[in-house]
Amino acid sequence: MMMRKTSLILLGAAAGIAVTLIATSPRIVLDGARAQAAAADTYRQLSLFGDVFERVRADYVEKPDDSKLIESAINGMLAGLDPHSSFMDSKSFRMQVQTRGEFGGLGIEVTMEDGLIKVVAPIDETPAAKAGIMANDIITHLDDEPVQGLTLNQAVEKMRGPENSKLKLKIMRKGQEKPIEVTIVRARIQVRSVRSHMEGDDVGFIRITQFNEQTTEGLKKAITDLSAQAGDKLKGYVIDLRNNPGGLLDQAISVSDAFLEKGEIVSTRGRNAEETQRFNARAGDLTKTKPVIVLINGGSASASEIVAGALQDHRRATVIGTRSFGKGSVQTIIPLGSGNGALRLTTARYFTPSGRSIQAKGISPDIEVLQDVPEELKARTDTRGEASLRGHLKAEGDEQTGSQSYIPPDPKDDKALHSALDLIRGIQKNSAYPPNQKTAVPN
Repeated sequence: MMMRKTSLILLGAAAGIAVTLIATSPRIVLDGARAQAAAADTYRQLSLFGDVFERVRADYVEKPDDSKLIESAINGMLAGLDPHSSFMDSKSFRMQVQTRGEFGGLGIEVTMEDGLIKVVAPIDETPAAKAGIMANDIITHLDDEPVQGLTLNQAVEKMRGPENSKLKLKIMRKGQEKPIEVTIVRARIQVRSVRSHMEGDDVGFIRITQFNEQTTEGLKKAITDLSAQAGDKLKGYVIDLRNNPGGLLDQAISVSDAFLEKGEIVSTRGRNAEETQRFNARAGDLTKTKPVIVLINGGSASASEIVAGALQDHRRATVIGTRSFGKGSVQTIIPLGSGNGALRLTTARYFTPSGRSIQAKGISPDIEVLQDVPEELKARTDTRGEASLRGHLKAEGDEQTGSQSYIPPDPKDDKALHSALDLIRGIQKNSAYPPNQKTAVPN
């Protein structure tokens, strides 16, 4: 993706061109004056930053570390943009292994909210999941040290460590008056992003827990294995994206492509029109046009929403569950040179094939199915969504926030799953299934 760079040299050149055209274009004169004023204001602000930096270096009660001062300033600048932009120092940049599917740690997806660490979702079959960590838990302390004041990357670094080492977490959980303390033994986390099995002998069930470098290959293998197991009895597939926090854009595109023959999957739009990118499907539906139902909920975010939105717009799948999280922005990792780390910068919004932005809105299901929630869990089974995050990119139109994210531990109690199975088997009828191809976006 092309990156824009602001250059004071270019601003000066633009001002010079404006001066040479004074006699012919009053508008250009005005624009040039504005550019000069903007450049002057930028210089003034940078000068102010330099003054503060030097004053801190000279007069702070203890001698500060210059590199930490600069890093803190960068973190503050990026944190003021949106919840998803951040700075990674060189060590954190080297540790960007989660999207490769293997890392050492606890097994939780986390984000930063109001200076504290919030659990997006525990990863299936990891120490965190086995210890009972839940979505929306707020982590306040790591080994009795407060996380307040740490950046997200610093907190993640503290949560990672040698295999078999222990980490004590102090957690605030909605509905609980007292903090919860839990000790977790770190393990080598090998994220198996795709799991599959047959429901009965006629429906293939595929759960995608996140979008890492292994996801598309895992999906292809799952479809091949389920098709071989079921043979002629196979009636369709259920794709479970519930509580999937997202991941890699290219994997969301290739997963969507697995079910589509043609047409746009997603478009990304940056600040300037020329930066718009469109990604299209290639011929070849791996399921051989078998019916597909996608399950989503309030914990389905980012790449999950790209897949759900693409299959919904093309009427390739019926979407069941509750409204998704609403993270409709794209982050680009921008290396800053040897030893300088990298930026994780929000560079674009993404749009579904019909042109829908899901930022701070989410994907609305074709069929809403609410789960029955145990009384003791009702206070903590809703995810607040992107629109509730401080500093989020604004929606185009009305914002929506908050949606149920509870999945019953026993599949027998899973109403969304049973609705999907009943629809595929013809036991239940609904006008949204099968989806009406006449209302699909043009290919």
